[in-house]
Amino acid sequence: MNFRRGRFREEPEINFIPLIDVLLVILIFLMASTTYSKFTELKISLPEAEAEKQAQRPKEVYVRIDDKGRFEINKRAFAFTGVGPLALALKDAASGATDPVIIINADASAKHQDVVHVMEAARVANFPNITFQAQAPSK
Repeated sequence: MNFRRGRFREEPEINFIPLIDVLLVILIFLMASTTYSKFTELKISLPEAEAEKQAQRPKEVYVRIDDKGRFEINKRAFAFTGVGPLALALKDAASGATDPVIIINADASAKHQDVVHVMEAARVANFPNITFQAQAPSK
């Protein structure tokens, strides 16, 4: 006996509305929790400082780095070949001083790595006092 004669079978239907609701909640959560950072827009200029000069100053070694990566130690050109030779050049420029101050004067466009090389050479030469030279504020 076939009691279902004449009745056609209804196809099952997928309800997309709950799926869309869940996807919208996930999308809102991702948009709210995501941080957007653009490091390419970071502009750095030299800091400005006003300070009085000290009366008694220790031996100073000036290291200048230009935007092309050239080094000068106490106004003498130095071809950078590594941290070791740079440390020896710093010791020579200190001329026997036991605790000189290394003053780094880097161009605004100089590579950060070049400044790190000078700091590493000062550490190798056992000169812990390092400072950076800044420009005076424009008036």
